[in-house]
Amino acid sequence: MRWAAAKKTAARPDGDSGPGPRYKWIALSNTTLGVLIATINMSIMLIALPDIFRGIGVDPLRPGNTSLLLWLIMSYLVVTAVLVVSFGRLGDIYGRVRMYNMGFAVFTVFSVLLSVTWMHGTAGALWLIGMRVLQGVGGAMLMANSNAILTDAFPARQRGLALGLNQVAGIAGSFIGLVLGGLLGPVDWHLVFLVSVPFGLFGTAWAYLKLRDTGVRAPARLDWWGNITFAVGLIAVLSGITYGIQPYGGHTMGWGNPWVITSIAGGLAMLVVFCAVESRVAEPMFHLALFRIRAFTAGNVANLLAALGRGGLMFILIIWLQGIWLPRHGYGFEETPLWAGIYMLPLTIGFLIAGPFSGWASDRFGARTFATGGMVLAAGTFLALEELPVDFGYPMFALILLLNGLAMGLFSSPNRAAIMNSLPPGQRGVGAGITTTFQNSATVLSIGIFFSLMIAGLAGSLPGALTHGLTAQGVPAADAARVAALPPVGVLFASLLGYNPVRTLLGPQVLAHLPAGHAHYLTGRAFFPALISQPFADGLSVAFNFAIVACLVAAFASLLRGGRYIHEDTGAATVGEAGTEDKAGTGAVGTGAEVSRYTAPVARASSPPQPHPSPNPCPHSHPPDPKEQR
Repeated sequence: MRWAAAKKTAARPDGDSGPGPRYKWIALSNTTLGVLIATINMSIMLIALPDIFRGIGVDPLRPGNTSLLLWLIMSYLVVTAVLVVSFGRLGDIYGRVRMYNMGFAVFTVFSVLLSVTWMHGTAGALWLIGMRVLQGVGGAMLMANSNAILTDAFPARQRGLALGLNQVAGIAGSFIGLVLGGLLGPVDWHLVFLVSVPFGLFGTAWAYLKLRDTGVRAPARLDWWGNITFAVGLIAVLSGITYGIQPYGGHTMGWGNPWVITSIAGGLAMLVVFCAVESRVAEPMFHLALFRIRAFTAGNVANLLAALGRGGLMFILIIWLQGIWLPRHGYGFEETPLWAGIYMLPLTIGFLIAGPFSGWASDRFGARTFATGGMVLAAGTFLALEELPVDFGYPMFALILLLNGLAMGLFSSPNRAAIMNSLPPGQRGVGAGITTTFQNSATVLSIGIFFSLMIAGLAGSLPGALTHGLTAQGVPAADAARVAALPPVGVLFASLLGYNPVRTLLGPQVLAHLPAGHAHYLTGRAFFPALISQPFADGLSVAFNFAIVACLVAAFASLLRGGRYIHEDTGAATVGEAGTEDKAGTGAVGTGAEVSRYTAPVARASSPPQPHPSPNPCPHSHPPDPKEQR
């Protein structure tokens, strides 16, 4: 009886009447706005961090404040990575639009609280971190359910375009945030958070008034043990990665820190426990059997590796531009954060061009060619970046960034559409959450990997270069040795924040005792970029080699996804790309051999009457419990 009641509820969307033909475009515009502001807030702080720290009176480069700096950057990413699966599952159970609307409201409330911060010092920094965590809860609700809402609203022949536009907005938001932060931070750092509030208020009201649950619900009990073990395991792993790039004892990084080792190992063990729990509970957080769907598994593996390749790219390019290239081309250190965001715009333009096109084209021709080709092209652009001199010519750099944006756009939209098309209707929320978790977790992991590779590259040659360069300008040997012994992560963070690294590292007392000409040269735009160029190039080469390998493996995983696979409800005619109807109840649409078809299982005689078509015909989804059927 419970199963029959669940099917009856699942087959009927909320409301007395179904949405009109224009509803899908309302859903697209609203969810795109939600994803855009959620991803803008992932990066908007990067460029504005110097203004924020000055505003609350904290020096982020002091050794004791490094954790504050990292958690302001990473807390939002970690929270969204951890919670999107849980919120996706809650959307499947209680309604995706309901969870999405709540996400808009939560996000807006904590954007307001971030913008009215009144505390200073460490207390102010901790307040900001806490509010960023809670803002991330709202962002996770938005990201977890937006793709599922679109998949429900659009027919299979248009999902690639819809999900492509949504995905491009999400990725482009990460780069738009850089420019917004650079523009608003110098005016007033509170505006960095306040800018989201009017969009959040509008989006909350618009979503509440216009969005409707049109998809299949899967009523179930909440899997508390699954949610707890997953959250604890993933938080432990991502926290360990965050602390791994900080200095520990006399080491340049903290990967030998017992706490980091314990955190990562314990987190991985807890994730193994999570898998064991999910294979045994009656109503799991998500069905592990979803990974038997080749299109779903291959798409997520490719998504994970692509995010590993590009996740740390933003940080590396910012450091490259702010620490070396822009000062060598006449920009003061205080100007470099904004201009770094502007000079990276070709990357965003590439996303905006390729994303919608590849999404539309994948609706007609399938995802495999575009997604695989995009990853191969991305690997080529990383190779081209590796071959550039550190003091490059901008037209060539802009062209490579444009091609990289095109490559990522070619991959992202078709890959996300293929993943969502492969999911049973009752599992779209949790499936979208899994994909977003893979992407956001890979971004955190990528930052850890890229920073570690860069620090390892700098550690070998930077101390000697600093000692020689500083003593040549009259800096006492003891002070030069002290600066050279500092962890290279301090140099990276200074470059990332747009501070004058030499002025920060030497301090005013040492500079005051140097001849005026030498002090001016050391703190000018020429000394530090020339000093760090070769050590930076060594670390850059290692980081880009990792990105190349990740993209090529992602291309291989994408190639293994098989033919086109679309999972639909049975019992209703669906129209494929060639205009042919599928009235046999197979649940697959498309053309020719590109489509993976399956046949719905035949109901047994002992089954109860089924007045409604089954919402989960896929052989990979779990059938009802036979005991409940009896």
